[in-house]
Amino acid sequence: MKYAALIVLLSLAVPQAGPAPKREQPVPFAAGEVLNYDISWSTFLTAGSATVSVKEKKPSYGSTAYYIVAEGRPTPLLSKLYGLYYKADTLIDVYTLLPQRGSIYSDENGRKRMRVTKFDHTARKADYEVQTATLVKNNFTVPAYVQDALSALYVVRTLGLKPGEKVTMPVCDNGKSFKLQFQAGAIETVKTANGTIQALKIVPTVIGPGPSLGRGVAIWLSTDARRVPVRIESELAVGRFVLALRQG
Repeated sequence: MKYAALIVLLSLAVPQAGPAPKREQPVPFAAGEVLNYDISWSTFLTAGSATVSVKEKKPSYGSTAYYIVAEGRPTPLLSKLYGLYYKADTLIDVYTLLPQRGSIYSDENGRKRMRVTKFDHTARKADYEVQTATLVKNNFTVPAYVQDALSALYVVRTLGLKPGEKVTMPVCDNGKSFKLQFQAGAIETVKTANGTIQALKIVPTVIGPGPSLGRGVAIWLSTDARRVPVRIESELAVGRFVLALRQG
């Protein structure tokens, strides 16, 4: 299993007795990477836009981390009908590729909510809080090598999956942990704003109890060295959503 092999490598990054320095894990992205997407929803060819960027690599929580931010908003026309803004971020430790902290902020027609998760991987604990009109806090146990939703996508990019391979990793979202399996399918030709791209189709599935991802969820990663998500699809109760890479 690719993720199991990665775990072995990550264990080598934990400080041991002696002078051996920690080593950053190799990744197919770098600070400054910006990916822009068009969002289509049901009959709306362009319902909104999203940007996912590696803002910087910086000192963080006594280590060094990639600061990654994802933002999404509707088109000006749809925003007049329903105001919506989402922002998710994560700090991924460069030595372990584990999240230090992740948050999700949402503003739906003025209803604002901020969810923050701080990870203590050594103790296998997480502090979770939800800020609305009130503040609710919770501390709970998490599995070893747990990811948050955004960091999981970036870690999958590092694995170099091949058709037919699959990995399972623990993911923490909305104050709960569950297992998420990524099954690599075939390499397909995907149309983008910049032409056609060869991309590996990956289907994520929740194993056991956990949240619903919707039907027909799939991610296409480019087959080049960057392994960029060029397309993401999901069929939800409110319609079919597609994120298509416009630039990046």
